[in-house]
Amino acid sequence: MKSIKYYVLLFLKGMGMGSADVVPGVSGGTIAFITGIYEELLASISSFDLDAFKLLTKFKFKELWKHINGQFLLPLIGGILVSVVSLAKIISHLLETQPIMIWSFFFGLVIISSISVAKEISKWNALVVLSGLVGIAIAFLITIITPATTPNGLWFIFISGAIAICAMILPGISGSFILLILGKYAYIVDALNDLDFGVIIVFALGCITGLLSFSRAISWFLKKFHNYAVALLAGFMIGSLNKIWPWKKPIRFELIHGEQVPTLEKNILPTQYLEETGNNPMIVQAILFMALGFMLVIILEKVAILIKNSSNKNAK
Repeated sequence: MKSIKYYVLLFLKGMGMGSADVVPGVSGGTIAFITGIYEELLASISSFDLDAFKLLTKFKFKELWKHINGQFLLPLIGGILVSVVSLAKIISHLLETQPIMIWSFFFGLVIISSISVAKEISKWNALVVLSGLVGIAIAFLITIITPATTPNGLWFIFISGAIAICAMILPGISGSFILLILGKYAYIVDALNDLDFGVIIVFALGCITGLLSFSRAISWFLKKFHNYAVALLAGFMIGSLNKIWPWKKPIRFELIHGEQVPTLEKNILPTQYLEETGNNPMIVQAILFMALGFMLVIILEKVAILIKNSSNKNAK
């Protein structure tokens, strides 16, 4: 039986993952990786297999709970759901009103996270470096794809959920941004805000389908080719920095719910920001918020080490 502190921390980590997942450009997988739960998360998701189904049909709920690592998944998923439902509006509002500070925070967080992830590589060689470069290239290309106009049919909502969740569990590739590319980000956020259960349930079913199939592939890759997989994931995170660069200029708009919403932006230097947009680049605030992102990851790492050492001491 784990301590209450363990469950509270897992719930908070879930909230961190959920809040990251609603920001286009930031991945909940990044938060899972830097908080030290990524591999356990993948293993737990992968445990929803034929054995789990047999235990369910035989009503062996205690064995099923243990098999799927329920004591880990329940507080984590609870935190993700609470965060997505409660913070979606707040983060959307902050991205509209304080975009430079919010993007700066995540920019700092992802930079230090990519370094933190790369430290997990036990042996460097040319192929590991190449794997990292491939990750950077893939993530960068994803960030420059032009968002598409797509149908709102439930069949496409299901497909969108399956694709987006695959990205959400990859550090550095944002599920929200994949939804943006698929033209479904605003649609799903509206469904969450309006509690449109028809869309939410179909989207969730798509997520579950994608999650169960893709998590096994990542788990296998991490076990068999750990250093290459970690380098690829760190590369994803570095490549995603193109999307979360704080100073952007909208270059294409679309009419959504009667409002002109920017759907395509280009990155510009802070020194060009005032001239091209007429807005204050807030460079000092941006640096402070990047430092805040740095500090958050460092504190999370220190806390994770303290908890691990404490658990090892109790186990002896």
